[in-house]
Amino acid sequence: MQIFSDYRFPTDVSYGMSSSTCFDTEVVETHTGHEYRNIRNPFGRNKYGLVGGVRTNEQTQQLINFFRAVRGRAIGFRFKDWLDYQSRNQEIGIGDGKTKVYQLIKTYSLGGILESRKITKPVYGTVEIFIANKKTRLFKIDYDNGAIIFPRAPTKGSKIAANFEFDVPVRFNSDVLSASIENFDVNSFEHIELIELNL
Repeated sequence: MQIFSDYRFPTDVSYGMSSSTCFDTEVVETHTGHEYRNIRNPFGRNKYGLVGGVRTNEQTQQLINFFRAVRGRAIGFRFKDWLDYQSRNQEIGIGDGKTKVYQLIKTYSLGGILESRKITKPVYGTVEIFIANKKTRLFKIDYDNGAIIFPRAPTKGSKIAANFEFDVPVRFNSDVLSASIENFDVNSFEHIELIELNL
């Protein structure tokens, strides 16, 4: 069971983060030097280090408060990835005259190689939708899963695109928060990691 809170981690603390995108690929090398690669998970999963973002006593208290409120690893929450938090003119579908619900995604491409990232936590007030290059207000957003819902299905062949900002659903990757007081108004934390959730 995944418990999730819609609260966002303090953005002034997350601004000093480090970020890693992780895939899971098994590589088997033969005695001739050839490789066989088995993609266990084709979707990247992000991890974030927070120590660099904690610079003041106020930020220290924000971190402690947040960690205790979500009970370490127990409760997920929203997190702004300052390296990757928005998308512009992102195609999310082509109308077929029947479908009314489309999923927000962000596509990363290199020629014909694509990764489509499912966006489940759009930021409130940032989503703009375009049908056939014309902005529309006739839609609803499910902020729990990133679905775009139209009252009437877009016409067949019409491109549906979106501008938006998004948060990443994450949790702390430890139930322990270790800190020490280095000097007056100077605090030190051991490595603090967040890990992306698949919601």
